[in-house]
Amino acid sequence: MRRVMLGGVVAVTLAALAAIAWAQHGHGSAGVEGHQVAQACATEFEKVVSDGRGFGLAFAADQNGYPGPMHVLELRDRLKLTADQAAKVQELMHAMFAESRPKGARLLEAEAKLRRLFADRTADEATVRAAVAEVERARSEVRLVHLLTHLKTRDLLTGGRSRRRRDRVWRCRDP
Repeated sequence: MRRVMLGGVVAVTLAALAAIAWAQHGHGSAGVEGHQVAQACATEFEKVVSDGRGFGLAFAADQNGYPGPMHVLELRDRLKLTADQAAKVQELMHAMFAESRPKGARLLEAEAKLRRLFADRTADEATVRAAVAEVERARSEVRLVHLLTHLKTRDLLTGGRSRRRRDRVWRCRDP
């Protein structure tokens, strides 16, 4: 189920990027439609990141059996979480949001700064390189928050058991 949800986010993102590229290269009348898809995707990215969620930044963890706290809480009944586990996962989620929201805000501001360079026609190689570096630093900080929370969530669910044992326990619980 997690893979399907995340796969959907990745598929929508890739579809939006494909539509943009197609439209930008003069194919058909997709220019307006491609721009609308791109704008919808950008708007969704801004909303999700400002909420403290990761917009697929922890996909490497998700697809390999390291669940995030939101997914675990959504599946708490199927996973048969104890009340203590659910409370600890909830704490992890709140801690993740407390850390990821301000870092997400920095990422969104860095992205806006990059867009302004082009909108204001002040972009040159040096300013673009600096702005992209700032975006990627901010993105990596947000991504780390989410990936490290996935590690903590899995450890919480498995009680810090050995890797082989942890894998077996999560797979047994994974719907």
